[in-house]
Amino acid sequence: MSQLIHLLNTSESDFAAKLDALLSWNADTNEEVLGVVKGILHAVQTQGDKALVEYTNRFDKREVEQASELVIGAEQIQAAVARIPQDKRDALTQAAERIRVYHEHQKQDSWQYREVNGTVLGQKITPLDRVGLYAPGGKAFYPSSVLMAAIPAKVAGVEEVVLVTPTPAGNINDIVLAAAGIAGIDRVITIGGAQAVAALAYGTETVPKVDKIVGPGNIFVATAKREVFGVVDIDMIAGPSEILVVCDGQTSPDWVAMDLFSQAEHDEQAQAILLCPDQAFIDSVYASIEKLLPDMQRKPIIEASLKGRGALIKVADLDEAIALVNRIAPEHLELSIADPEAVVDKIRHAGAIFMGRYTSESLGDYCAGPNHVLPTSGTARFSSPLGVYDYVKRSSIIYCSEQGAKELGEIASVLARSEDLEAHARSAEMRGD
Repeated sequence: MSQLIHLLNTSESDFAAKLDALLSWNADTNEEVLGVVKGILHAVQTQGDKALVEYTNRFDKREVEQASELVIGAEQIQAAVARIPQDKRDALTQAAERIRVYHEHQKQDSWQYREVNGTVLGQKITPLDRVGLYAPGGKAFYPSSVLMAAIPAKVAGVEEVVLVTPTPAGNINDIVLAAAGIAGIDRVITIGGAQAVAALAYGTETVPKVDKIVGPGNIFVATAKREVFGVVDIDMIAGPSEILVVCDGQTSPDWVAMDLFSQAEHDEQAQAILLCPDQAFIDSVYASIEKLLPDMQRKPIIEASLKGRGALIKVADLDEAIALVNRIAPEHLELSIADPEAVVDKIRHAGAIFMGRYTSESLGDYCAGPNHVLPTSGTARFSSPLGVYDYVKRSSIIYCSEQGAKELGEIASVLARSEDLEAHARSAEMRGD
């Protein structure tokens, strides 16, 4: 019987090569998908609502006659909020409030300072006018992602938040619609796929053009987002979900195994890794995986994920584990150790850090407060979680006094002439005459 998960040891001579192979993942462009997406983008850009209706009917098996039928009204949204079970409504409301409170701390103020000569310099913070959120529909639906994407936008002061979500055969997912209502989304349009991305990027008669597109989707959605980047901003091209657990061997092995499952169940390419200096504990976690896996609802997906990209890794000590954390730059990092505060400052690269034995990654996915839209595939080396700062832009403020223009003009003149840009130099010089 094959192993349920890779078993590695940092002391092995080929460990580095094995780790590189395990971490290897790239979003290679599928040329066939790219061709389809480019055709859809062009059609929606040139034909607007007509193309949008045609693609929605074709791909979502609907019978829409005009684009106005794709828009969900405010009354329908509030009806969905009232219709979902009380426990789900309460959970969404409580999670939304926690997410809002956390993201309020991310708000930035504009600032200015005045120099001795009277020149004023500063920075103006301005929210985006309109953003578009993509929420998957059909087999996969994520009301938590609706909250995580919409609430920071609202906290940032974005004037209009538009949600697009496919409704195969016209079936509207109540909990996604309820999440939209609770998050304060302004407009919901029942479209999906590359055509939805195109509509948000270019605008149609019914769908307003946005400044930024945020949210997960399938390969067609991801490819479309990549293609329209530059016309609009996007959040990221997300890779498979990841969890990296650092454990000192004192946490329940069942807890650790289930934490690994929590990411592995997303899809077969998801990655779940444990780093631990205690071989006996690693053996216990493996036994827990064997024990718990058969009863998991998504057993085939978890099993494929663990066998393909999962690992239990024996490290020499916690210092080596921390070095590997910074090498891997995981999306989710659990520090399941006695004193996580003693090592957190050593963590340089991680999307979100979950500290202590009682802090499961799943709490962050839903209701802790910090955003669950995180950098994947090592991009935590240079990227950050989605937040209020993603929904604002910064403008520089320069306000020269007469004396300031004279002093700065002398410097600018010298630099401009060194670049052979005479008009630049003379423009600066004239205000100093």
